Amino acid sequence: VQLVESGGGLVQPGGSLRLSCAASGSIFSINAMGWYRQAPGKQRELVATITSGGTTNYADSLKGRFTISRDNAKNTVYLQMNSLKPEDTAVYYCYADVRRLGRVGYAPYWGQGTQVTVSS
Repeated sequence: VQLVESGGGLVQPGGSLRLSCAASGSIFSINAMGWYRQAPGKQRELVATITSGGTTNYADSLKGRFTISRDNAKNTVYLQMNSLKPEDTAVYYCYADVRRLGRVGYAPYWGQGTQVTVSS
């Protein structure tokens, strides 16, 4: 199973970015998907999660600026980030709880991370 992120980059304060993460491989089903981020010198922190049914959960500090969504048919999760601030600068990682073909139960898989830099 592979998770491949895209959409990161350099953006000015107040700008927007949309991250995407596509899961591929021997996938039977995916339960929760989500995004975490890690800034230099800090621990990885939750950004947002979304269940297969569309229930979302956000870090309190990001509510109203970030929106998570997913396309179950494409095994893809998205993160729309608006009104970006310099403190949003971090490596953003996607994850998915995946049940592999022929396996029982779900296991977490992570993407390689995509850099988001907010700077003027």
